[in-house]
Amino acid sequence: MNQQYHYLEDSSEASNRTGREPYSGKTSTHRGTIVVKIGGSTFGEKATIIRDVVNLQQQGYQPVLVHGGGKVISEWMGRQGVRPRFVRGLRVTDATSLDIVIAVLTGVVNKGIVASLDSLGGKAIGLSGVDGGILHANILNPELGFVGKISRVDTAPIKAIINAGFVPVIAPVAIREPNDVNQPLLNINADTAAGAIALSLAARHLLLLTDVEGVLDTSHRLIPRLTKRQALDLTQSQIVGGGMLPKLEACLTAADAVEATHIVDGRAPGILIKVLSGERVGTRVG
Repeated sequence: MNQQYHYLEDSSEASNRTGREPYSGKTSTHRGTIVVKIGGSTFGEKATIIRDVVNLQQQGYQPVLVHGGGKVISEWMGRQGVRPRFVRGLRVTDATSLDIVIAVLTGVVNKGIVASLDSLGGKAIGLSGVDGGILHANILNPELGFVGKISRVDTAPIKAIINAGFVPVIAPVAIREPNDVNQPLLNINADTAAGAIALSLAARHLLLLTDVEGVLDTSHRLIPRLTKRQALDLTQSQIVGGGMLPKLEACLTAADAVEATHIVDGRAPGILIKVLSGERVGTRVG
């Protein structure tokens, strides 16, 4: 489904830990903006996502990370005796769980990713869609509670962070429109947020990381390439569902402005490098 968004235009310690100089933010070439959506399920023992991102930054790419945190959110909700519910792959966020979602996404998960990048010599700044008014959203569906549909993206804060030589690490929380002083924030699906941000930045690549090879057919075989028409048909069928549905929709959202969109297995070693070097991995959409 193509959605229309309104968007505004515009250390020495790390050297000791990693055995190399920390990234200065200055490169001789700029290879384009890469929006990467990561989630907890893509941080397995063999995953190299964080190292890949640092390498890409040092090679002249401009990575933008958008992260989820569903597993960690569910764990924290369990500690509070709150059982998570999902509708068509999207988390239901009621008033009780909204505070947990925001705290976990913008705090525990976001700062953990920033610290991991720093430990490998990268430079990153953690923020959410609320900071600088990056993401604005309306209620998506009352059935989902405080879950938003993005209405506006302001890329200026993201570009400022990139131009300063840092990787923006963005938690998918948005400012609610129209504003409600009692509940001014909305939870956004991370795939959805990544698609909207990639579109607004006119990124070179959008990479959505998951815990399977890519999009699978009814025989559980990988589909290496989908046209926009085929991807749209899949979103309207019963062939894909759950968490894969918002990923396909995010690819369709970004397809008109992004050179290439990919759904790949984030647990595979070196997966980001493989995609950008042209290896046929995962599913390319468009």
